[in-house]
Amino acid sequence: MLICFIRFIYVPIPKKSSSLTVQKQQLIQACRDYLKDKINSLNTIINEVKESSNSESKSSAGDKHETSKAMMQLEIEKLGTQLKEAELKLLEFDKINFNMNFQCIEQGSLVETNRGYFLIAVSIGKITVDDKMVFVISNKSPLAVVFADKQQKDSLSFNGMEYTIMAIY
Repeated sequence: MLICFIRFIYVPIPKKSSSLTVQKQQLIQACRDYLKDKINSLNTIINEVKESSNSESKSSAGDKHETSKAMMQLEIEKLGTQLKEAELKLLEFDKINFNMNFQCIEQGSLVETNRGYFLIAVSIGKITVDDKMVFVISNKSPLAVVFADKQQKDSLSFNGMEYTIMAIY
């Protein structure tokens, strides 16, 4: 049986400037690189499974062969679905305008709160930038929906936690 592990990438970005604009651009590039790496990893794994499946067909016989071949085909289909999702995320990410002067929280905003940093983009998860953890979340996620249209110094409650918007970049 083939077991695949997809790794999560934490991308530390070296300090080059105190300008948050530069840091935001580095964060955006780190997110883009993460998505591209995920796509490349999935393509590599799919090719390895296909090669393994082809070599398996040359050396196996009978029911064992058919079961193994069917399991590999299911794995290829599952990985193909993950690949398509990652490609769609990258396409969606590349359409976001991150360079606006945000007065309120919307897609493309980098939000500094009393509980950390959030980039409203696509669902990626945690990325580390200048020793600061940034949660990259989809604009459709429940937290992003609650954040929507909030401004600096606004407070809100989500899942029993209080958030205060410190800044929007």
